[in-house]
Amino acid sequence: MAGNADIHSLVIDREAMACRFEIVFNAGEHPQDTRAAIAALDVVDEVEDRISIYRESSELSRLNATAAEGWQPVSADLFALLETSLALFVQTGGGFDIAAGRLVRTWGFLRRQGRTPTPDDLAAAVAASGSQWLELDPTTRRVRFMRPGLELNPGAIGKGWALDRGVEQLVADGIASCLLHGGSSSVRAIGQQGPGLQDDHRGWPVGIRHPLRPGVRLATVALVDRALGTSGSGTQFFIDRGRKLGHILDPRTGRPAEGVLSATVLAPTAAEADALATAAYVLGPAGLPRIAPPGSGVGAILTVPGKQAEIDLIVVNVAESTLSIDDPRGVRLEWRES
Repeated sequence: MAGNADIHSLVIDREAMACRFEIVFNAGEHPQDTRAAIAALDVVDEVEDRISIYRESSELSRLNATAAEGWQPVSADLFALLETSLALFVQTGGGFDIAAGRLVRTWGFLRRQGRTPTPDDLAAAVAASGSQWLELDPTTRRVRFMRPGLELNPGAIGKGWALDRGVEQLVADGIASCLLHGGSSSVRAIGQQGPGLQDDHRGWPVGIRHPLRPGVRLATVALVDRALGTSGSGTQFFIDRGRKLGHILDPRTGRPAEGVLSATVLAPTAAEADALATAAYVLGPAGLPRIAPPGSGVGAILTVPGKQAEIDLIVVNVAESTLSIDDPRGVRLEWRES
């Protein structure tokens, strides 16, 4: 995160989804800020109760256990999440896939105990994964799995989905400006930081970490009524025979994605930003037209190992006025039209 030291803020936080969720207000702007924040964080808790695969009692866990047996009715919110996930699966050509839970489990990443599966185990996991086996009936709001062993895992979209529901609550409570984030990698902003500042000040400044230098901010984005999601394997990985294997899997192959250092996506909603950032990490530069097509309102910032510099920073559909490079050492900046 980034900010202006001269601006006073009120931060209200809570642990949820294995990370810290924070809501940042301009101090004194909204008399109801504390009450509204508590209500929004309650909504985040409610979302976690419904979609957590770490809770056997959650609606999504029950769906995973029964949907291969036949049609199962689900709540409106979970059905909307699955509809959004299917649309993003199609858009990204499978780079994002909520139905890759069997793969995540097989690689040991579900419990953060990474391991390389046997060829037979991997083949079985690939066969039991894929949103092409997920069927939705919008008329009756029911779901079924067309392949036994299919397992939904919302890890690449769940935090963003919860942030979006929290924003809906905040707006309903009359909040005009604030920033929410879940674990710093999923962010959504409304209004601006520091009302009444100079005319060229817009939105909320959000930092992007340097993928190769711990504790260093690579760039800052001015987030204006948008969301930002960042994906990378810098903190979750394991070493297998001298190779570093990250926790972000390519659902199409079943193996850890390689070739990208970090991927950041700006989108209208946090759910889209999270899912598309994961897909951008998987697809790499060649997939950017899928991630940030013209007119979509989606922008992307990709860092990859450089050939003539330490890293190449590829930027698509992001206005130059909203992005500043904080640490230009060893960076080759490339602006692209999608």
